[in-house]
Amino acid sequence: MTVVSTPALVNVPEGTSINTILRDRVTRSGGETLIERRDTPDGPWIPVTAAAFEEEVLAVARGLIAYGVGPGDRVGIMSRTRYEWTLLDFAVWAAGAVPVPVYETSSAEQVQWICSDAGVRLIFAESAAHAETIGRTRHSLPALEDVLVIDDGAVAGLRASGAHLPLLAVTERRDAVRRDDVATIIYTSGSTGRPKGVELTHGNFAHLTTNAAVAIPEMLDTPGSRTLLFLPLAHVFARFVEVAVFAGNSVLGHAPDVKNLVPDLGTFAPTYLLAVPRVFEKVFNSAEAKASGSAVKRRIFAWAADVAIRYSRAADTASGPGTGLRLAHRVADRLVYGSLRAAMGGHLEWAVSGGAPLGERLGHFFRGVGVTILEGYGLTETTAPTSVNRPAHTKIGTVGTALPGTSIAIADDGEVLLRGPHIFRGYHNQPQLTAEALTGGWFRTGDLGTVDEDGFLRITGRKKEIIVTAGGKNVAPAVLEDRLRAHPIVSQVVVVGDQRPFIGALVTLDAEMLPGWCANHGLPNLSVTEARVHPTVLEALDAAVRHANEAVSKAESIRKVSVLDFDFTEQNGYLTPSTKVKRARVIADFAHLIDDLYAPSTPTTPSTPTRA
Repeated sequence: MTVVSTPALVNVPEGTSINTILRDRVTRSGGETLIERRDTPDGPWIPVTAAAFEEEVLAVARGLIAYGVGPGDRVGIMSRTRYEWTLLDFAVWAAGAVPVPVYETSSAEQVQWICSDAGVRLIFAESAAHAETIGRTRHSLPALEDVLVIDDGAVAGLRASGAHLPLLAVTERRDAVRRDDVATIIYTSGSTGRPKGVELTHGNFAHLTTNAAVAIPEMLDTPGSRTLLFLPLAHVFARFVEVAVFAGNSVLGHAPDVKNLVPDLGTFAPTYLLAVPRVFEKVFNSAEAKASGSAVKRRIFAWAADVAIRYSRAADTASGPGTGLRLAHRVADRLVYGSLRAAMGGHLEWAVSGGAPLGERLGHFFRGVGVTILEGYGLTETTAPTSVNRPAHTKIGTVGTALPGTSIAIADDGEVLLRGPHIFRGYHNQPQLTAEALTGGWFRTGDLGTVDEDGFLRITGRKKEIIVTAGGKNVAPAVLEDRLRAHPIVSQVVVVGDQRPFIGALVTLDAEMLPGWCANHGLPNLSVTEARVHPTVLEALDAAVRHANEAVSKAESIRKVSVLDFDFTEQNGYLTPSTKVKRARVIADFAHLIDDLYAPSTPTTPSTPTRA
């Protein structure tokens, strides 16, 4: 078994909690801006100092205590990413209680399961619509005492209701919280079965965020650093960011609606972002689509993209970019890169990508443009990142080296095992599953990977998703899916072929990107239903499949695809809230289409994919 370890840079004493992270920030820079908030979607960004935020946290926490929230009580939050969520998070922690996040897109059935399994006593709903969703399941939640609506003044109401309590009532609670106490229960949006409640402690967050602030000072601890959080705060990645900003010296902003993300980036001007690969794919595809208004612009963008990728690749060599390439890069910067950086706020230098593989081409493109994407890896059970590329120590195509205090092992069967103070305490109410996941001091991730001689981790697939063809070939679908999904009009891909004679794929189209792509290719505004059978679209998909197949052997290549007439979404049940495809459900529900892929009527070759 291969094992690599990185020593901790910061040790977390027993009395440390997320509360002490805020206290330390106030001590370091209480009069400086911690958060910038907005009262309206188009309003100005209003600075909130660390001291002012702490004062508001304590006021809301007193309201929670007056409301009857006790130490260890579960308090639900169902909302978009906004200032009030961060305020409530820290107020619940200050009161000694445990916030339980709920995705704002969750169904009544999902809300019912989370609230009942966690034993939620009180829940905050962002809007009347969210409250109505919760209300549909109140009859089966005897422990749930009340639903408070943020848009109806719930936060102000708490401040008022707790005003009569002495400050000591909350500071005693806050200071009694310890490293090993549960900080939150995050329900994983699993692709099969009911979500599992992952119990994360204050020590998990404190260890990871304080070490990250020291390990990646370019982002978290540099004067003027700031980030705009738009990931759902129900997701562990966003919660990690929320706390890490406080552990460092950054400024935090919230973007509740991703539809307004571009203008929000322009006005907030972050220096670093944290996102999932699909966001970067959209940025690239949108830039390409905008540049395709004429043949000249198309050629300029294609040339500039190629220059960016070659420039980034050359930067990894001993000699670096040559004179001609440096000159071309300067020209491309004036023609293309500058406007692309401006669309991301104009000050963005770093971005961390997690949740799925980014792809080397995209990583090199953005670094060549001037925005270095640091790919990382982690799970809910690891409090988000367990490894990440560093600004001064990066290998594009890997997910970096172990964060301080972390050990990574590769088991004999290729499974990635993890150990460290950031590993979760266990699954809520599921001791058997906990025992299966935590064995011999290691967390079994279920992911497959390799570690190179420099300690860089590369994820190669999911252990349970390995496809074994009828010929006995083991195929990891992630490589093919990621490359094919990079095409502008491709939304989702599910590679199939288990116990079949060859590899096939189910493909969905991106309705948002389709109109622009059609216009740039001289086509009318096709619907998804029309596009899935249009010869020009199918030719483009065939070319995309051939490009994806270049990454694998002939035996692993996609031979046939089936283009669906709708997309996978969270609403129709085929995506998790973190946008992962529910592979098992897709394969079960579309078994007839998969069977059609293997009908004998259509000849196939490894190099020329065909469509069922």
